[in-house]
Amino acid sequence: MEHDPRLAAQLEVDGEGPRFALPAQFIDWFASRGWQPRAHQLELLAKVRSGKSVLLIAPTGAGKTLAGFLPSLTDLAERGPAKPGAARNGIHTLYISPLKALAVDIERNLSRPVDEMKLPIRTETRTGDTSQTKRTRQKTNPPDILLTTPEQLALLLASPDADRFFSDLKTVIFDELHSLVTSKRGHLLALGLARLRRLRPDLVTIGLSATVAEPEELQGWLVAQDGRERRLAERIVVSGGAKPLISILQSDERVPWAGHSARYAIPDVYKAIKDHQTTLLFVNTRSQAEMLFRELWHVNEDNLPIALHHGSLDVSQRRRVEAAMADNALRAVVATSTLDLGIDWGDVDLVIHVGAPKGASRLAQRIGRANHRMDEPSRAILVPANRFEVMECQAALDANYLGAQDTPPIGAGALDVLAQHILGMACSAPFDADELFAEVTSASPYQEVGRDTFDRVLEFVATGGYALKTYDRYAKIRLTADGLWRVSHPRIAQQYRLNVGTIVEAPALNVRLVKRGKAGVTAARGGPTLGKIEEYFLETMVAGDTFLFSGRVLRFEGIRENECIVSLSPSNDAKIPTYAGGKFPLSTYLADQVRAMLADPTQWGALPDQVGDWLRIQKEKSILPSRDELLIETFPRGRRHYMVAYSFEGRLAHQTLGMLLTRRLERARAKPLGFVATDYALAIWALSDMGELFDRRRPALSDLFDEDMLGDDLEAWLAESWLLKRTFRQCAVISGLIERRHPGQEKTGRQVTVSSDLIYDVLRSHEPDHILLQATHADAAAGLLDIRRLSDMLARIKGHIVLKRLSHISPLAVPIMLEVGKESVAGEANDAILEEASEDLIAEAMGESGIGL
Repeated sequence: MEHDPRLAAQLEVDGEGPRFALPAQFIDWFASRGWQPRAHQLELLAKVRSGKSVLLIAPTGAGKTLAGFLPSLTDLAERGPAKPGAARNGIHTLYISPLKALAVDIERNLSRPVDEMKLPIRTETRTGDTSQTKRTRQKTNPPDILLTTPEQLALLLASPDADRFFSDLKTVIFDELHSLVTSKRGHLLALGLARLRRLRPDLVTIGLSATVAEPEELQGWLVAQDGRERRLAERIVVSGGAKPLISILQSDERVPWAGHSARYAIPDVYKAIKDHQTTLLFVNTRSQAEMLFRELWHVNEDNLPIALHHGSLDVSQRRRVEAAMADNALRAVVATSTLDLGIDWGDVDLVIHVGAPKGASRLAQRIGRANHRMDEPSRAILVPANRFEVMECQAALDANYLGAQDTPPIGAGALDVLAQHILGMACSAPFDADELFAEVTSASPYQEVGRDTFDRVLEFVATGGYALKTYDRYAKIRLTADGLWRVSHPRIAQQYRLNVGTIVEAPALNVRLVKRGKAGVTAARGGPTLGKIEEYFLETMVAGDTFLFSGRVLRFEGIRENECIVSLSPSNDAKIPTYAGGKFPLSTYLADQVRAMLADPTQWGALPDQVGDWLRIQKEKSILPSRDELLIETFPRGRRHYMVAYSFEGRLAHQTLGMLLTRRLERARAKPLGFVATDYALAIWALSDMGELFDRRRPALSDLFDEDMLGDDLEAWLAESWLLKRTFRQCAVISGLIERRHPGQEKTGRQVTVSSDLIYDVLRSHEPDHILLQATHADAAAGLLDIRRLSDMLARIKGHIVLKRLSHISPLAVPIMLEVGKESVAGEANDAILEEASEDLIAEAMGESGIGL
């Protein structure tokens, strides 16, 4: 078709740089699909053409991905194919995503305009799933556009031919940038970007994001910093888009007081799946995904095609699910965060979130997976698993309509990641320390790193540090006479490439399915691999135990070498595997909104009647704290005395608080026996009446919750705790001090743990200020302990602690009391036993008022 010259004129964009008209073949392509380029797509095109880096913030369905690629596609179209006999062109554009699945999906979607316009452009993916043959071929014959992940970029930059490979690079596109930058993967990626800028000083970066709390952080991340005035990339913000239609499930069943399974809602969830064309069901953990998938199959009387997708499943199974979704062959997929981001399935018409989302931005991200059309509302149903989650879901729903964001801050760059990067740069080529320091500090997360700290990390990579320098195995690089740092042996580079990356998962074994006959397992080898499962979970099993994995009940046969051998079990009774690090913390924003809702009866009308009644009876029988108060309830039950603190600061902060409070109560001779923490509250039980001790100020509550607990008490507990050893193990692996993989072999998780524990003890005794111990404390404070959040909470409640002594349990305390001892209950009997226990507790807490609740 002929393009309309008026349209061509309309598409001419006047950015701050030169004017640029979209090529005719692109105008024709848009018109052939009944589209017109959106203003933000053309604005980004003009800015990139004038050499500016850009952050594009736009709602789902606004064409972010096409906007990001449009500058590269137009530039490559103008360049045309390489002439016969001419040198091959190198990589023109790097696209980096946080997920392998997203890179594969983008390749599929990008091929459509490339093929339809017959553009001379070759696009390929490079992820951990890419064959070695294809990776080798990509090095000698690179595509025009390479879709990859942070780990693969680190590998490419550590190659001796990195300079040649990236010699033609013009643009780097970062998809879902907000998700990339807040973890150690983001720190490694920022250092990789700094190296790309040194190789290609005119490099342009494009960041794409839908949910951003602090956009200036991302703008600074995209460009080089010089330590003086903060430099920022350009920013384009797309407003508008249809507001999502979100509802909280209204079930005729009673909402449980505690638990995380939401089994009560399975019939309602299944009905919603039947009423829609394609449904994406999100949960927060892999074990929840397995359970929900299993429950849906139990009620799937219509034999609907329903699939499962999470990170422990074998890659071939995940790819089959993704392909089936793209072909509209599935009615529903149960997924974890593996499908949080940008997979472009336009026919998904409903998202169901089972369990509370834990964050307003996470909910917005997941809801955006439905429909992918900017001007049509996404539809979502939230399914709270318990009564506190009802309030959290309502707070997240309100936040979504207000457009509130709670993405975490980027944070300072991790030192163990810096150590890995320094070694990687030595693997690429000898380096000058001054030049590398300048390069590192141009990366936004590392701009505050001082030269002394950098030199200490450099020394660690060179010798292992003072306490380890006598061992040759830790000498990875050496300073030569020409003043440059080089790898000390070629095998160091080989080991680096086997161990690159910042994701340190719990040690896991392959799960291999074999046949079982009357005489037992007929074959220990062969059979399909179903995925991987954590070693610590399998260590608790004996032959004959059953567990749920890959949507099937499996019988554990034993461990052979590095594989878990299983057979199909005819039984429906299974233990459900739990996965390390699976739970998201409740965001600070949602926690504050739940406290506000609790304190304001005018907001209870938005809640189900049974939840509103629960809060009203709590107000009658005890107290509901104001937004900034900390309510402490004490009551006896059986031979124990209980204290419950309703702080709403997330499980991690509450676990740390529990550790510290029990130490203080021990000193006060309250005889504490234990504690349990949820996202919403903390319960401690003891032999002494803690309410009476608080009344007598032995200790006073203000002293018990004083901020000084984060000083000596914290240090004393950490010195005794296993937690720092576990954190040190991760830092040691990321930094390269301990390698998981060696050529031709791999250490088991137990071997790595023994090695890291020995080194940890040596460093604590002989070099307590070692750079890795420093990194370990920083990780624990920010992640596993949530020290900053706990500190903010202790400051907030100072002078606002309310004590209520009760003769029996309160309605608000029932959920956390049901958590006491719950972990010892295994399998599907868990919910039934909880239900029996809850009836007794509810009757005690509610009295006659509790009938029907």
